[in-house]
Amino acid sequence: MTAVQIVEVGPRDGFQNIGPFIPTETKIAVIRELAAAGVKRMEITSFVSPRAIPQLADAGEVLADVLAQGRVVPQVLVPNARYGQKAITAGARFLSYVISVSESHSRSNVRATPDEALADYARLVAQAPDGLRMRFNLATAFHCPFEGVTPASAVLAILGRALEICPDAEICLCDTTGRGEPAQVAELFEAAMARFPAVSAWAMHAHDTYGHGTANVRASYDQGVRVFDSAIGGLGGCPYAPGASGNVATEDLVSLFQDYGVETGVDLVALAPIAAAVQALPGANCSRNGIGVEDGDKNKAESKLKIDSMLTTAYESS
Repeated sequence: MTAVQIVEVGPRDGFQNIGPFIPTETKIAVIRELAAAGVKRMEITSFVSPRAIPQLADAGEVLADVLAQGRVVPQVLVPNARYGQKAITAGARFLSYVISVSESHSRSNVRATPDEALADYARLVAQAPDGLRMRFNLATAFHCPFEGVTPASAVLAILGRALEICPDAEICLCDTTGRGEPAQVAELFEAAMARFPAVSAWAMHAHDTYGHGTANVRASYDQGVRVFDSAIGGLGGCPYAPGASGNVATEDLVSLFQDYGVETGVDLVALAPIAAAVQALPGANCSRNGIGVEDGDKNKAESKLKIDSMLTTAYESS
């Protein structure tokens, strides 16, 4: 059993911010390569309106392949109860739901107030089949691109209401803009854990917009968090948070924990060519180039070849 769990969100949070459509076969190949590198849990896609996020219009196909392979725990993001039901019908059994703490970001992101989003979350939970796992994400938990620093009291208030709806949900605090700082991260997790000691699992979703990503991960780890989101190659951002760049790079996160002697179960060396390949995708938005991997220039030079190789390998092993 690993000391921490890495949740790879690149196939959803990373790819959704890339404009040119990524072939479904490429997405599947990347997921398979990440699984081969030891990543056991991934947010693989989102069931969402294809008009809102055309990049994820192939959510059903991606989910079907991941379920058929059976190599990872697939987590699926849903924006509301309607698309949650679509995901469940397609076979998803681990849903991720987001509510923005700030009203401005909530209206921008899902066109609903936090109160309206909580009511929708309740509908989703009410229609969930037995055995469905749920993650509840609090976006803008530390900072909002429109309202500034988020009061801890606002985070705790929404979290309390969400736990009344689904007490067993994994809880993730999200630094949507990357402006959170280690002291703030530590203080909020400390307060949340003290207020809600029955929460079964806490998670941290960090962005590296201002270079605080790994420091914020360490701050949350020191408070007892053991589940961490990251994206291969530092892909990502937030289409509804102006200025936010990519997530903490998976290779950075694995390197950080490796340096501290914390087991992740992920092969850092195997991540390097995958990171180089996704960074070379047309329109890729990355927070950083990734640290802790050697021969970065060589990896980038060979990235197109790596993508082609991933496609071949993926379908030869089908």
